[in-house]
This record gives sequence, structure tokens and C-alpha cells, in this order.
Amino acid sequence: MAAISFLGDLIQTISDRGRDLIGLARTDLARTANPADLARLCEDLISRRGEASGVALARLILDRYAVFPLEERLAFLEHIATEFGADHDSVDAAIAAYRAEPTRARLGMLHEAAEPRSQELIRRLNLARGGTLALVRMREDLFALRKRLKEREAAPDTIDAAASLDSDFEHLFASWFNRGFLVLRPIDWSTPAHILEKIIRYEAVHEIADWDELRRRIQPTDRRCFAFFHPALLDEPLIFVEVALTNAIAPAIQPILADGREPVPARGATTAIFYSISNCQKGLAGVTFGNFLIKQVVEDLAREIPSLKTFVTLSPVPGFRTWLDRERGADAPQGLTREDVETLRLLDTEDWRTDKAKCEAVRRAMLPAAAAYFLRAKNEKGRPLDPVARFHLGNGARLERVNFLGDTSKKGLKQSYGLMVNYLYDLSAIEKNHETYVNLGTVAASSAVSRELRSNLPPPRAVALAEAG
Repeated sequence: MAAISFLGDLIQTISDRGRDLIGLARTDLARTANPADLARLCEDLISRRGEASGVALARLILDRYAVFPLEERLAFLEHIATEFGADHDSVDAAIAAYRAEPTRARLGMLHEAAEPRSQELIRRLNLARGGTLALVRMREDLFALRKRLKEREAAPDTIDAAASLDSDFEHLFASWFNRGFLVLRPIDWSTPAHILEKIIRYEAVHEIADWDELRRRIQPTDRRCFAFFHPALLDEPLIFVEVALTNAIAPAIQPILADGREPVPARGATTAIFYSISNCQKGLAGVTFGNFLIKQVVEDLAREIPSLKTFVTLSPVPGFRTWLDRERGADAPQGLTREDVETLRLLDTEDWRTDKAKCEAVRRAMLPAAAAYFLRAKNEKGRPLDPVARFHLGNGARLERVNFLGDTSKKGLKQSYGLMVNYLYDLSAIEKNHETYVNLGTVAASSAVSRELRSNLPPPRAVALAEAG
């Protein structure tokens, strides 16, 4: 960390000296009064050759952008998206040159010509101290711009330009945040308070109400928390996972989070349950961290606690209720039988969970429906509808168990009628599961889940077509 701090100080020194070279002082920020002025500074930045002056100018641009109100930040990004594309004349010339002489050198020239100027701008802005985090936050604003453009039905060229700028960010972030740069750190009660505060804030699966609840999640001997960090974002976790060490696969989240529970001796635990995975930086959407995180945590825990034999998640099912309600209201449901549709009308009654007979009837109909949701219902790409399922299945996990009323919190009932699932990370089968999922779209599932699937549903192709439409 000292070396990183030294590097940051060195970059700051270069920036300060560079400001003298380009004749700009901090008071010049006030003269950069609008997005168009700031865009002109960006033109200047990508035309400069000097390293010191470039670092200084990049810092000035980011400083000014940071104090713009949201509307001006979005106007600036729209300008960059529409005006900092590739030079079309240069692209045409490079294409002609490659056709005349199709060599690797000519292809390299074509690749260089086709690159949008916005990519070079992003690279140069990243020279500034704190530039990486500033760019991550800038991409968050870009998400807001893209949404705004669609809402106001902007010109297709403008919408496409904003999408292209977003692709530039994602492309560069994928390189800057590749696995080789990530550092895995345990999070415990001795972790600095300002990082713990961010764990509370960024928790996206099961809300952490206060510091006492955080302590219950990370201090006991049968609890673990790990986070990925990046050298350019020292105090900003990228993603973190919370783990419960137990002696069995848990079917519900409430006992894991309960206050006053009896801890399990960690050294005797047989099962590690990954019960919450939270991405922390919205601006890094599309950059993969979770698969590396889970696999490394599995390896680290297996070394630390040899008695651990089972590695499994307890995961939410965020798309299930929406799908189920659509199926219940469909003229020709694809994942439910008519009998199940009738039974699931009980979900519309207030006491379906507290009335023992109603609850059991719902369970008997909901578990087959869940099997259809995971095994048959597909999106337009032929993948499972559920985003959490796509993540874990893509990692090579197996859909192990479907848990009725696994999460009875308000959030759990709202997104899945309380349904939760376990994905099993079997170290001996991860690669095989991953390959069959990626190449064939096959969902690895236990026999217990497969047996729940009704035999009298429409053909699977009909499900895929219904979802694609």
C-alpha cells in the first residue's frame, strides 16, 4: 500500500508541474463554465504529447466535471458520445489499404483507425490521480444519460452513440480490472471502519440494518466475508461475499441471519454457504468479478478448514414472481398446468402462508412451477430467465435444491413469493458443468429438482418462443 501511495504522490507531483506547463491554475476551473468548454479541453487533452501536461489537464477536466450539476454532466457525456467517434475518412482509407494489401500490419492500421477517439480520451483521463474511480462514477452518469435518451425518444444516432461510448468504458474497464489486478481481502471486525461502512451501504441482497447486524455477520467464528479490491480503488470494494459455515445445506435465510443463534465451531463445519454476493460499483457493470471471487474463496476456505466438503449458495430468485404471475394470467401458460393455476390462486389470499392447508397446497404447486422456471423458461438467447441462475450456472454450479419459503422477508416475498435456491459448487464437476452450459445451454440440476418438473407441460420450444416474443 505504501508503494501505491508513493506512486499516487508522484503522479500528483507530475500533475502540479504539468499545470504550470500548460498555463492553467485551479482558478481556471471557474472559466470552464459549461459542457462545451469542457469538451474543448478534452480535444486539447487527446492532442497533447507531453505526459506532465496531459496528467494536469486530465485532473482539471475531472475536477470540473465533478462539480457540474447532473444535467450538465449528462450534456457533456452526450457531446463526447456524438463528437468523439472514429474518423470515418481514416477508416475508409484504412479499409481500402487493407483490401489492396491484406496483411497483419494493414489490419492493425485499420483497427487503430476504427477506434473511437472517446477510447483515447478515457485512457488519458485515467492518467490523473484518482482518475479510475472518477471514470467509474462517470459511467454511472452515462447509464442515466442512456435512460434519458430512450425516455425522450432521442434520434437513433444519438442513442447508438451513447451505447458505443458505454462499450468503450466497458472494454477498457475489462482490461483495467482483470483478475491479475484484483486483491482478495478478508473483511472482519478489525477491518477499518470506513470500509465496513461501505459493506453496510453496498449490501444488495439482505440489507444490513446497523453496526450490530454487521457484527453478527462478520465477527462470529462461523462467519466469513471476503471482498475484491483494486490498487486504483484502495478503499472501495468491488464485490464481496458473505459466508456461513454450517453442518448442513441451509434451506432458509432467516436462521442464518437470526440474532442470538448458537455459532457452529468453525473447525468442525462441513458446509460453506455463500448467502450474499454484492457488486459494489455500478459503473463496473458488465465486468466480471463474481466467478473469480467464489472460486478463490472456495479454494481459500478449503485450505483453511479441511473439514469443509460442501460449497453451496443460498440464493434469491429475483425474477420468479414476475414470471409466475405472468404464467398465472396467461391464456395458455407454458410452465404451469391448469390445476396448478387454480391452486396458485391461493397466493392472492392474505393468509396463504399462515393457513397450514393453503400453504401446503401452494407448496405442492409452486415447486413444479419453479422447476419449469429454471429448467425450461428461456430468454431470447436461450439462457435461463433468472439472472442469478445465469451467473451461477455459468460458473459451473449445479442447481441443487429449490426451497419453498426460504426467505419470508418483505423483499423475499415481493420478488419470489419467498422462494430461494441452493447452487452447489462441486469442485470435481465445475468445469464440465460450465462447458455444457456455455456450449449447449444445458442447466445442470440435481435429480430432486428435475423430478419436480411436470410431465404434461407444452414442448420446451414453445416456452422459448413465448419468452422471446
